Amino acid sequence: MADQYESAEAARWRMVEQQLRARDIVDEPVLAAMGRVPRHLFVEPAMECFAYEDRPLSIGAGQTISQPYIVALMIQLLRVQPSHRVLEVGTGSGYQAAILAELAAEVYTVEIIPSLMEEACARLEDLGYRNVHVRHGDGYEGWPEVAPFDGIVVAAGAPQIPLPLIEQLREGGRIAIPVGIARETQDLILGEKRGGQFMVRSIAPVRFVPLTGRGGAEDW
Repeated sequence: MADQYESAEAARWRMVEQQLRARDIVDEPVLAAMGRVPRHLFVEPAMECFAYEDRPLSIGAGQTISQPYIVALMIQLLRVQPSHRVLEVGTGSGYQAAILAELAAEVYTVEIIPSLMEEACARLEDLGYRNVHVRHGDGYEGWPEVAPFDGIVVAAGAPQIPLPLIEQLREGGRIAIPVGIARETQDLILGEKRGGQFMVRSIAPVRFVPLTGRGGAEDW
């Protein structure tokens, strides 16, 4: 746990240097964004003292905020550019959406749990993220009305990559998603549309809460 007298900003930059840069996070814009977004404001008040440790934390409704390293890794995989439009499946508390908002032109994020969606909306608005669009819905379906996307990140595990998300990915676009058996170790998969083909590769073992909705937990 960070020293109780350490400022949130100091703890945040210590997180960036020791947990991210010291490992394999090399994308400087991603590192800078992780250093700017106040993670302690995206967790439950009782968890604020743990906000800059490399661990997932509860955000209520049976959901968690991913550990900082995994957030940074998944976003680094997308290779987000300032002109990009990015879809996030699983808004949660809004932390990953805030990181994406620091990097992309527009962020569209879908949350299936109404209470989390409402809280994330308010939090992101209070922090001034005007380029984030949040809606309640089934992330399995993506957000077809505003597709295609340059990047898609899924913050929940799925038995396979949902076809609607692949269809909403632009040529040259990338998707990062945990794939595997619910409540067991999953594979973080990077998918990319290139030359009209969809190619995938495994990146790292991860463990995420299951994706709910049409293609989610009830089908596992």
